[in-house]
Amino acid sequence: MRDASGFVQVVGGAELSGITPESVLFVKGLVKERPAHMVNDKIATGAIEIELQEHKVISPSKPMPLPIDDDGYKIDEEVRAQYRYLDLRRPRMARNVKIRAQVVQFIRNFLSEKHFTEIETPILTKTSPEAPEILLFLHAFNQESFMHYLNLPSNTNNCLWLQVLNDIFKLPAALETKTHEKDRAYGEFTQLDIEMSFVEQHDILELIEEMFTKLVVELFPEKHITQSPWPRISHKEAQETYGNDKPDLRKNPQDPNELAFAWILDFPLFTEQSEDDFYHGAGSAKYAPSHHMFTAPHPDDIELLSSNPLKVRGLQHDLALNGLEVGGGSIRIHQPEVQSKIFDLIGFSDEQKLRFADMLEAFTYGVPPHGGIAPGIDRLLMALLNEPSVREVIPFPASASGKTAVMDAPSGVEASQLAELSIK
Repeated sequence: MRDASGFVQVVGGAELSGITPESVLFVKGLVKERPAHMVNDKIATGAIEIELQEHKVISPSKPMPLPIDDDGYKIDEEVRAQYRYLDLRRPRMARNVKIRAQVVQFIRNFLSEKHFTEIETPILTKTSPEAPEILLFLHAFNQESFMHYLNLPSNTNNCLWLQVLNDIFKLPAALETKTHEKDRAYGEFTQLDIEMSFVEQHDILELIEEMFTKLVVELFPEKHITQSPWPRISHKEAQETYGNDKPDLRKNPQDPNELAFAWILDFPLFTEQSEDDFYHGAGSAKYAPSHHMFTAPHPDDIELLSSNPLKVRGLQHDLALNGLEVGGGSIRIHQPEVQSKIFDLIGFSDEQKLRFADMLEAFTYGVPPHGGIAPGIDRLLMALLNEPSVREVIPFPASASGKTAVMDAPSGVEASQLAELSIK
């Protein structure tokens, strides 16, 4: 018999026959020690059993459409997604959900103790020219206008620094619409958005290093971190030495308890436009931002913005863990004239620049230097729990084919619903 705390053996007679697996029962009985030769060391309650005195079937279960007594890795993903509410009864999945909650609570407590303020910002706003794949919502009161789902709400975050909130964080659900890779969740995923003012880049790195190191010690005591302080590697060195910008620095990749964190720094601020890597919304400009267009240039490279933009380094920082990118951020631009220069270099038209006029106007009233980082909770858990996919640590993920677990979405809509929105 299983409840939320674990398993226990119930000893009874014929009265228990015919009860199907996963049926919900009420059981009353006497807790007894098991004979020494029957002790089960594999479960926490293996030394006891319940001698049945009374029972009642509260809710019988149909035959299960999938087994839940194994790890589930070999079961078709579409089947697991369809019956996710059953799949989550699997011990491995139940453990993952509980650990996920503990990790999020640890983060909240840590940042609150550091005097961060947890906030919420809008997720619907006007459309943005730099977003290649976006979700648009037809405005209910003006059917010639649209709202845009704001995946990375940097603009509203920036405006908060004009108030009294020095350091903020939030744990929003974000959307991924362009990949089905194992370390990316199509559809919804969760990220930790941390924003700080009056900081330099090293302040952000030290905060995250302290937080995740303490998290590992408290919640994953069986794990060990390969190197502390964490290595700080330039983007150029990472590419030349490891062939990528998220190197796996574990001494023994077969060791499931080894955690190799590393910072990747000094990214180029711009990349050159190409057909394969085209920055949506930048028109025919030669340059595209390698991170995003609000990343501050390295102060030593400001003059190169006019003479050789491709040589300019950005104050971007990525966090690698065991070959996965588990976070990224930057110091932001806080000078309107520098932001305008970046807009010019990436080829924004005057109309496109107007999309950000509200932010640039806000920045004329005094805004502190600021920056942040956004670790992905799902990818972090994937690495910490040694799971093969982020979908193993998300309670109700979309499958690799893009279908939402259980709900059989996406789906069609009624013609009347489209007509109501003047969509044909």
